[in-house]
Amino acid sequence: MPQAKKPDRKKKASRLSKPKGRAALQLKVVLLGSEPLVWRRILVPGNSTFWDLHMAIQDAMGWMNCHLHVFTDNIRQIPSQIQIGIPDPEYGDPANNMQPGWEIGIKQFFEKPGDSIQYVYDFGDGWQHEIEFEGRVETTKRLPQCLDGARACPPEDCGGLGRFGDIVRGDIDDEFREWLGDYDPARFDPRRVGFTNPTKALKEMLDG
Repeated sequence: MPQAKKPDRKKKASRLSKPKGRAALQLKVVLLGSEPLVWRRILVPGNSTFWDLHMAIQDAMGWMNCHLHVFTDNIRQIPSQIQIGIPDPEYGDPANNMQPGWEIGIKQFFEKPGDSIQYVYDFGDGWQHEIEFEGRVETTKRLPQCLDGARACPPEDCGGLGRFGDIVRGDIDDEFREWLGDYDPARFDPRRVGFTNPTKALKEMLDG
């Protein structure tokens, strides 16, 4: 009498141990006014706060998180009376309208592909970004992640879009060229992007 085939326990165990994907939001970050366009495509955890998103943008773009920032409405995704960033009455927030980014989740503002908000970094140079929601995905990879992008972000404190245009065209004097060092506006590799722990960065900032 033929014996019953034993179940393949290895295959069953393999199916059971398959890692479950983590919910992520795919976002495209564009530096408005840059020519040629400076942009990044990133994945961030679905439960990210605006502080988490700020830090992910800083790392993906190549900024150094040494200036204030704010997230504002774009086509009414964030109510127009609300600003999200770092509350500080000494820097343009006398009415305390600035909400702490670490207390507000981002997913409520990214409900359908095409939803977008604006992000401004460095109120002096005024780097304005549009953040467009491209969709929800599941991934087993570590988050955040930089999927793609083009060109280096401007150097910190270089003087805004006008001066950045001079840099891209090479219309700068020798002294400024020396200040730039080995900066190359065309250079960007998403594989070289590393991400800062936002919780640790927040603690360091709040502890002063």
